[in-house]
Amino acid sequence: MDEQLRWMDATEQAELVRSGQVAAAELVSEARDRIRALNPAVNAVISEFDPDPNAQDAALADDSPFPGVPFLVKDLALEIAGTPFSEGSRWLAGNVSRHDQDLALRFRRAGLTVIGKTNTCEFGLSPHCEPALYGATHNPWDLSRSTSGSSGGSAAAVAAGIVPMAHGNDLGGSLRYPAAWCGLIGLKPTRGRVPLGPEYGDVVGGLAAEFALTRTVRDAAALLDAVAGPAPGDPYRAPPQLRPYTAETRTPPGRLRIAATATPNRGQTVHPDYLRAFETTVQLLGSLGHDVVEAHPEPLDRAGHRAIRAVYAAAAAWIEGYWTRRTGRGPEAGELEPYTEVLFGRGRTVSAGAYLQGVEELQRFSRRVAGFFQSYDLWLTPTVGWPPLPLGTLTGTAEDPVRGEREAGRFLMFDGEYANITGNPAMSVPLGTDSAGLPVGMSFLADFGAEAILFRLAAQLEDASPWAGRRPALHPST
Repeated sequence: MDEQLRWMDATEQAELVRSGQVAAAELVSEARDRIRALNPAVNAVISEFDPDPNAQDAALADDSPFPGVPFLVKDLALEIAGTPFSEGSRWLAGNVSRHDQDLALRFRRAGLTVIGKTNTCEFGLSPHCEPALYGATHNPWDLSRSTSGSSGGSAAAVAAGIVPMAHGNDLGGSLRYPAAWCGLIGLKPTRGRVPLGPEYGDVVGGLAAEFALTRTVRDAAALLDAVAGPAPGDPYRAPPQLRPYTAETRTPPGRLRIAATATPNRGQTVHPDYLRAFETTVQLLGSLGHDVVEAHPEPLDRAGHRAIRAVYAAAAAWIEGYWTRRTGRGPEAGELEPYTEVLFGRGRTVSAGAYLQGVEELQRFSRRVAGFFQSYDLWLTPTVGWPPLPLGTLTGTAEDPVRGEREAGRFLMFDGEYANITGNPAMSVPLGTDSAGLPVGMSFLADFGAEAILFRLAAQLEDASPWAGRRPALHPST
């Protein structure tokens, strides 16, 4: 296994192909070797398959940004015709996709070679990656600990060095939480920036977003350049980008007004190492010339919390109804995990009126947050407030199906769902380590359509406090 190639980002791998130093097939072969060598320890990749050779040849011929670079797709929402698609559920075991999602086609046109699918929790409904169908994904930084979720399989694959970047999606933090615990860049784009079609349009009132996890800022920027833009019939359109995001990474951010808080939203205790990392980040931002003040958006009130509960319950009802219609049958006994059964049960109690009232309330909240960004460019918090929890902590059991929901409050304390409610872009950036050497992520929430500011600042932080050299001690012999 080529260790140098293992830790190259996608941009550098692509340059090797363009310059003729490495063949695209060699990149793919090396990635497959890494799956065989590293995946037994982390259980990030749940299926492998051969890419369409015609599509691969076309991508290589089109001067695409990532010619031949190996890529993995999360087993949730993003369908690729002819490949396994179970969304982490025993109910859907053996299901095979019959169509390509728009984003899958854009990944392909970007030159990426999709070689497999990554693990996720059942239907992406929990902040872990431990489905009964495929078993737990292990955090490469400490194999006894969680990656968080639901994009935990993709995060583990990138952090372990199997691939330089991998697809993920985000309905309430599912890109950013695994990024924080695995030491990666996790960008949740603006609503409408990346298409959800043709199968989906308005997913849960616009809360869902698609993108990826990367090790470097430039990879995230180049990938978003390659896949961003509306598709015909999209229900939402993000404000147009003024220039390529790769150019933004080379642009100084200027003097930003940054609101910052490390005060939990429900009185939880922030781990001391995370407070230290937050304070260090605030000091770093100040040294770079930014104005950082203690401030935060108006929090969700009781009506807002009722609304988010109604909307998420409706999401569970939609998932159950969607797959019942698509498969022609409902789940049978033993096909759903205990927590999923609870969520589906909650969904059956939510009326259409309650869902629409919830959407309206969250839209009112979004307008208040928009007012906050009239005074500030960014809002900074720790992405999560506690180090990775031991595997098994976040899953439900038959006796206690909501155990994981309760335990999640130990680290979910900084309103990560605000980005989903508002549609605003947010990025988790790996800006420190705890006393055990595990990564600590910092979250930046920007105004609607303002990915450019995120890329400018993240690139500046990457230069000032590099993280590329921090790698988990995961070896093929593990």
